[in-house]
Amino acid sequence: MAKTELLGRPIRIAIVTETYSNKMGYAETCLSKELAGLGAEVHVITTRLPHYHFMKGLENIYGEFNSGHNIKETSILVDGYTVHFMDHSDRLGKVRLKGIWSRLAKIRPDIVQTFAAISWIPLDFAMMKPLFGYKLFTGNHTTASVFPLAQREASIWDRERVRAFFMRGLPGRVISLLSAKCYGATADCADIAVRFFGVQKGKVEVSPLGVDTGVFHPVDQECEREETRARLGFREGDIVCLYSGRFSGDKNPLLLARAVERLVLEGEPFRALFIGNGDQARDIAGCAGSQLHSFVPYQELGPLFRACDIGVWPTQESTSMIDAAACGLPIVVNDTLVATERIDGNGITYRLNDLDDLVSALRSLRSTERRNELGSVGASRMASLFSWSALAERRLKDYRSALGVAD
Repeated sequence: MAKTELLGRPIRIAIVTETYSNKMGYAETCLSKELAGLGAEVHVITTRLPHYHFMKGLENIYGEFNSGHNIKETSILVDGYTVHFMDHSDRLGKVRLKGIWSRLAKIRPDIVQTFAAISWIPLDFAMMKPLFGYKLFTGNHTTASVFPLAQREASIWDRERVRAFFMRGLPGRVISLLSAKCYGATADCADIAVRFFGVQKGKVEVSPLGVDTGVFHPVDQECEREETRARLGFREGDIVCLYSGRFSGDKNPLLLARAVERLVLEGEPFRALFIGNGDQARDIAGCAGSQLHSFVPYQELGPLFRACDIGVWPTQESTSMIDAAACGLPIVVNDTLVATERIDGNGITYRLNDLDDLVSALRSLRSTERRNELGSVGASRMASLFSWSALAERRLKDYRSALGVAD
């Protein structure tokens, strides 16, 4: 408890996030739980909006999964921390919290942590910082794969770059000047924060997203794996490839389904399990060897992941890569991945969107020994470097340092 005390009381941490759901194993749930477990007084400030509320076709993809999201309470207690649900407005297409002054006056946080370096939320909390006296920390989870300007060379007079400077860079620099640190989830997130979001280079640190190792861990009960595989219809000798997330064109899990179908038609024992939903669902279901499973709360994903043998994310990166690696699965990703720390010694790459090369990559993992070799490295690395408990310890050390509290 002493590690989280300030002037004889627990350090008060406000984690501010646009959306919240305890079904998702994201930072706002897992980091909050771990910080509370370390003795901090943690408050999550959020809206009642569902995750991906801005996404076209949201209901078709997440409708059933989000069905229980309509929360009436103004605050609830979850895993030792308090979640405060705020009203919001839409300003210039971005979410802005309403009534936050009075809520902050009640909480009186010592630390405020946002997960964005730009937008109304970090800007408003930067402006309120002198009044309430807290230390502000921000973050950036925008990767190069979803930020086109970072994928090409552009002169300083490029139209999109100029627009980014005024819309992102200038307000981002104001926020950065009033912040203690910005955490980039990956190296390219940190780079984008500096190049396009106005964050001062000396205030950026790469701090990966984590994994709940209580949920995601290697097989410790063989009977669980066998029972789950039997329930899903997989046989003992099947090599099951896992994908979880949206079935959308930008994620392109259909490429994996087609790679597995080709292997099946060649008589290879490959199969695939797709957890999620989206536009490609029908085409994936029509591919030989592929099975679909609906979204489930992250707390229920562990047995499904451990029932598989290889984790595959064909295009954009996903936090599910870390979860799968923690379960001892070797990981297959494309060769443009910047966050290579997620597959260092525990994964392989293929040429982006090249079906033939993906087939070859999967075939190279046909050996149980090879999969076990990569998987054991991944499980060990995820537990020591990417667990939310370890990340919370490091984050708390930064908070204490900003507050001038000695270890």
